[in-house]
Amino acid sequence: MTLVVFAPTLNQEGACGTASVDGIGTSKSWLRWLLAQGALIAGPLHERHRRHIAEVQLRQRLAELARSNRYSVAGELAATIAHEINQPLGAMLTNSETLELVLQSPSPDLMELREIAADIRRDNQRAADIVRHLRNLLNKSTLELREIDLNEPVRDAIHFFSVLAVARNANVSSSIAPMPLPVKGNVVQLHQVVLNLIVNAMDAMSDLPVDQRKVSITTERVENFAEVSVSDTGPGIPPNKLKEIFAPFFSTKEEGMGMGLSIARTIIEAHCGQIWAENAPAGSAVLHIRLPLAAFPN
Repeated sequence: MTLVVFAPTLNQEGACGTASVDGIGTSKSWLRWLLAQGALIAGPLHERHRRHIAEVQLRQRLAELARSNRYSVAGELAATIAHEINQPLGAMLTNSETLELVLQSPSPDLMELREIAADIRRDNQRAADIVRHLRNLLNKSTLELREIDLNEPVRDAIHFFSVLAVARNANVSSSIAPMPLPVKGNVVQLHQVVLNLIVNAMDAMSDLPVDQRKVSITTERVENFAEVSVSDTGPGIPPNKLKEIFAPFFSTKEEGMGMGLSIARTIIEAHCGQIWAENAPAGSAVLHIRLPLAAFPN
């Protein structure tokens, strides 16, 4: 008996086609042929599934490592954060006591009462902002990317640190791009990267006189990329260490773990971006982040 069958096949390159099977005289031969075709199809599917699982596990480990780093940064800033929260709380207490005294007078000054109430509201907002930023910093975040304006996490980090910079005796200035910089990113993790770069800049200037400690943050569009730059007025980075500073466990601080910039690089690369360091002509350090634009604004 001669059996002619036209069946779909999958070759080694994954291209589909048809095969004519002529003369398969037994059911065993047909079964062997069918199993061989099934193996060719199952192999690529299994490999694709294995890669997907590895990708998910890598993202989970990255998120866990990044979160550990956020806890480390929060620990380093704990004393500064406590000091900054105590200031508005103390001011609110003083204003509340003053308010009580004014209300006890026979004819309280309404304008003065309004001013005291405005001061209390402003100090309350200042304390709330610090707590909110700290909560965001410690928030558990997976690497879920969505279209965001890169200026948003940069502004958030600048606002958070501008409050703390007074206690750390440093001047923080910024120049934010006037147009949106749309990128595919995770707000919490990009906020963490910028915060890491600012903390690194602060540490680099710890031996300078207070009036010389300056950190500058800029955002801009460079061709089809969004770029963030953080510069300081410290002594700069030795030329042979410009790439090494992003290696795990490399630190110029005796007590440092050397993970901040390494995690920053891992996060940026997961966003299909680049991060690098260079020295300005004056000798100070500049760290750059570059991410591809999600859309090209006119």
